[in-house]
Amino acid sequence: MAVIGHYIGGKSVTTAGRTAPVFDPATGAQTGEALLASTATVGEAVAAAAAAFPGWADTPTLTRARVMFKFKALLERDIDALAEAITREHGKTFEDAKGEVTRGIEVVEFACGIPHLLRGDFTEQVARGVDVFSARHPLGVVAGITPFNFPVMVPMWMFPVAIACGNSFVLKPSEKDPTPSLMLAELLAEAGLPAGVFNVVQGDKEAVDALLTHPDVAAVSFVGSTAIGEYVYKTAAAHGKRAQALCGAKNHLVVMPDADLDKTVDALMGAGYGSAGERCMAVSVAVAVGGVGDALLDKLVPKVRALKVGPGLDRDSEMGPLVTKEHLAKVSGYVDAGVAEGAKLVVDGRGLKLQGYEDGYFIGGCLFDDVTPDMKIYKDEIFGPVLSVVRVDSFAEALQLVNDHEYGNGAAIFTRDGDSARTFDRDAKAGMIGINVPIPVPVAFHSFGGWKRSVFGDRNVYGMEGVGFYTKMKTTTARWPTGIREGAQFVMPTTGN
Repeated sequence: MAVIGHYIGGKSVTTAGRTAPVFDPATGAQTGEALLASTATVGEAVAAAAAAFPGWADTPTLTRARVMFKFKALLERDIDALAEAITREHGKTFEDAKGEVTRGIEVVEFACGIPHLLRGDFTEQVARGVDVFSARHPLGVVAGITPFNFPVMVPMWMFPVAIACGNSFVLKPSEKDPTPSLMLAELLAEAGLPAGVFNVVQGDKEAVDALLTHPDVAAVSFVGSTAIGEYVYKTAAAHGKRAQALCGAKNHLVVMPDADLDKTVDALMGAGYGSAGERCMAVSVAVAVGGVGDALLDKLVPKVRALKVGPGLDRDSEMGPLVTKEHLAKVSGYVDAGVAEGAKLVVDGRGLKLQGYEDGYFIGGCLFDDVTPDMKIYKDEIFGPVLSVVRVDSFAEALQLVNDHEYGNGAAIFTRDGDSARTFDRDAKAGMIGINVPIPVPVAFHSFGGWKRSVFGDRNVYGMEGVGFYTKMKTTTARWPTGIREGAQFVMPTTGN
């Protein structure tokens, strides 16, 4: 059985201590033990990062960019191996896992342009003989706390930009699927990243708290649930750290009467059931407007029933298992609650057993109709393959549903009408909007982030928002001796003098 440890100061570390089991979700069999870092082990990782920071920060941006270019090439070389590791510990299908790695690579591509992205500003002669110039400086040691659902992509939302900006990094991935984090560390070393610039500590709450309170950690990035994200943000901020926490979601897809229903249903299938719904940008609510509900259900129900559920490494599978036995019970419990509250369970995926995989964490696609906003299955983020259909009479009601929900990660509308699309884009209270696009995750040169209780902090991840988060601005005003006036001056200096 594999022992999955840490990566500190350029070396694998397997310090004895507490462990957590790692399972293959398709079989239910334990495949490894993840070491859980103690506060002392986290301290070792932070110390290694702190020691590496000055030299890395002093490294020319072109050299940093070349490491990113090499890292990108290595990721492309090993994309299949990374995808297989994701599938074996998370459960998502192999092709979905490859897509995850590809989206992470896009952020590395963005980070390859760091010499341009870190260019400062210069203004000559703001006063007689006085120039002003500004530059972005790295923060120091920064940390990332990432979730199980994207063990490669979400860390790569963070560390490529942070490292390219000159910081050193400590990653605390999910203990449920820890292997990919160590593969990333090894590829960075192969790309030429100096030892200590990137470190990995496996762990649970003890490791998280150690990072949040360590005096040498300057900033913390987090992706996960709202309850934990709020705790991470408040704790980090209370300890003087810059913090960002991207949290829960309940993403709505509004179906207008003029929508192309075939394309809409295909979009709902991928967005609702892809990765078994374990995505913070999954669509979990379809809002059927103005009587389109019956036609939508007529096309949607047979596709949900025909969904091919199986082990992620089976290339015919469209949806794999859930990540853990406990999460399977949680998702099944939400379906039970929906039935108890009076929602109409049109497709019931509970109790699915696959021959040869009877102990796997499988559930079929579930589809509810006649869901109302007071129901638990509407309010909560289920994080599973459960799609709820809510019927409303008008576009205004649909928009109000989106805006009244506590989460505001993403929202989409499917329509042929430009006025509806433009109004939705302008007025929907969500950070990412899709117009005939079901999962509007921005490309790497934009940025990812939600509104309302889907985020804590005022900076998004990656893109120029990421550069801003992982750097601090310094502005210098300079006058050389030939321009210095004689005698002391006791008034506020002004421009033009």
